[in-house]
Amino acid sequence: MTPFEIAQSYIGTTEGPGPEDNPVVMDMYASVGHDWVEHDSVAWCAAFVGHCFERAGLRSTRRLNARSYLEWGIPVDLVDAQAGDIVVFSRGSKAWQGHVGFFVKRSGTMIEVLGGNQSDAVNIQRYAKSRLLGVRRAGNVAPAVTLSVREVQARLKVLGYHEVAQVDGQIGPRTRAAILAFRDDNGLPLVPIIDVALTEALAKSEPRGVHPDRAAGVPESSRIVTAANAQVGLGVLGAAGSVAAQIAPALTEAEEARDTAERVLDLVGLTGAVQAALPWIGAAVFIGVIFYALKARNARIEDHRSGKTP
Repeated sequence: MTPFEIAQSYIGTTEGPGPEDNPVVMDMYASVGHDWVEHDSVAWCAAFVGHCFERAGLRSTRRLNARSYLEWGIPVDLVDAQAGDIVVFSRGSKAWQGHVGFFVKRSGTMIEVLGGNQSDAVNIQRYAKSRLLGVRRAGNVAPAVTLSVREVQARLKVLGYHEVAQVDGQIGPRTRAAILAFRDDNGLPLVPIIDVALTEALAKSEPRGVHPDRAAGVPESSRIVTAANAQVGLGVLGAAGSVAAQIAPALTEAEEARDTAERVLDLVGLTGAVQAALPWIGAAVFIGVIFYALKARNARIEDHRSGKTP
């Protein structure tokens, strides 16, 4: 659908009754990066136009100022205006005030406009040609850039927001936590959604720094570190007894096979060699346990210091 066709589909949409807000209008603010708006009483003609362009895959000005569209797209003479072009009008007594909508047609000294926030609704109304500030067309407008959940997750991890955990394309609790953390660090509204403001901030943001205390610290509660320390301790103190205790239930079954095994070893002359090697084999096993325990412990501490873990 074209932006103009999308705009036509909203005809009849109104602000919420009384103090209530219409979620459709609120979504228009959010779609152009202004999810901080709390009520649909905030002027939304520019949000409506921007929303229609963003939905059609074209970048809007992403501003709530109607006159921002005077610098958008390419200029068009009124005599050449076509349905769907953007028209900007003056409004009020202040230089920044204005109104923006979609050109429908000329009617004598009036211009018919399809717009939002026209008598608090989306409809077609007439505006005096004398108030026209400019006509613009999306001739050189870049496509709107949107990111998928998976792309947002990957970008957050690159920036150091490892709360994301897996890049799976799903907005779960950890991804929501990462989005909120990023928004908080970048002064964005604290809502766990992917919108224009988040997309733009992700593109411009630098990697998150790690606090000096964390960069030199050790995780206070880590099952990996605790388990690694225990394994190292057992290895250093002689975990052979513990290992033997763990395999005790198997000794009964092994007893029956011992005589047969000894006879085989005697037959090939390896009994003495095996008995001599057993202490060294045990020592190698315990050294291996200590080595891998230390490796796991150090990796967990490094993840903590680099910010890769919560």
